[in-house]
Amino acid sequence: MQDAMDRRLRGIGYLTLAGTLLTACVILLGAWTRLVDAGLGCPDWPGCYGRLLVPDSEHAALIHPDAPLDPSKAWMEMIHRYMATLLGIVVVSITLLGRRLRSVAGYPWRLSLLLLACILVQGAFGAFTVTLKLWPQVVTLHLLGGIGVLMLFLWLSLRVRRSQRREVAGRRRFTPLWGIAGALLVAQLAFGGWVTSNYAGLACQGVPTCNAQWWPPMDFSEALHLTQTVGPNYLHGQLHAKARTAIQVIHRLGALLLGVSLVLMWWRYGHLRALRPSLAATLCAFLLQAGLGAANVLMWLPLWLALMHTAGAVLVSASFCWACWCWRQSREFDASSAMRYAEPIAGHAR
Repeated sequence: MQDAMDRRLRGIGYLTLAGTLLTACVILLGAWTRLVDAGLGCPDWPGCYGRLLVPDSEHAALIHPDAPLDPSKAWMEMIHRYMATLLGIVVVSITLLGRRLRSVAGYPWRLSLLLLACILVQGAFGAFTVTLKLWPQVVTLHLLGGIGVLMLFLWLSLRVRRSQRREVAGRRRFTPLWGIAGALLVAQLAFGGWVTSNYAGLACQGVPTCNAQWWPPMDFSEALHLTQTVGPNYLHGQLHAKARTAIQVIHRLGALLLGVSLVLMWWRYGHLRALRPSLAATLCAFLLQAGLGAANVLMWLPLWLALMHTAGAVLVSASFCWACWCWRQSREFDASSAMRYAEPIAGHAR
């Protein structure tokens, strides 16, 4: 009985690892689909012009005469959907295999159910992305959802691995600095999605200045307007230049704040041996991502470099998730904190 449970747990471990890698691929494929303007390559969902495979031009003209078929873009969109469907199958498989382990101490059954719920919501956002014609709010939430699924997969993989080793769960609480860095990371990812969904990647020319100015003319009210009208086709965006410039500047300022928070975390916790590799990986991934962002502006947003910028966001998110795990599991004694608490106690004793 125990051997069967161990085999099942080992199989789930392989699936969670595969799911983590597959999620990263789906995110990058979605980014590529968006970058080549193939997000509406198929005007309907879940099929393409009413079929599961891209049809010929005659059939497409009969189903959607207002949306001429571009086979290359349609296939790009459908390949993205096929990969997302495969990811959903992986999540369902993990849930079914883990059902018999739900009463086993330490098995993350609730986390697997949360992952299943998130993948279903993410599928709905994929449908809304098409039916609402790339509405920026949905596109941004779809990107955040994809990264959220990635981090859930990674956390689930680490939890399953801990169950396989029968290790004791970590109970270390997160400090406010962790919360600040995490909130800034989520905000930066959201604004990154807002930049790309509103096509503001080239709103600023030059780094670190924007259009040869430190504070160019901007329209923040329109840039942060979250109730844009549903209905228009948002391919290539609907905002005017000053609003797009404001979005780009906010994204740059967010990167600066996130970088400061990660440096502070390294300064505060970098001496902890259990945490040092993950924090170093997070900080290095952020610096790489910042360099890719600057290069995208200076090189006028080439497709391959824009895709690498999305990959950088995935890398930063995964590294930060790993750092959170290491902090949660670490039982290493923080000598500097102990010294701070010991001094007032010693003074009081005297």
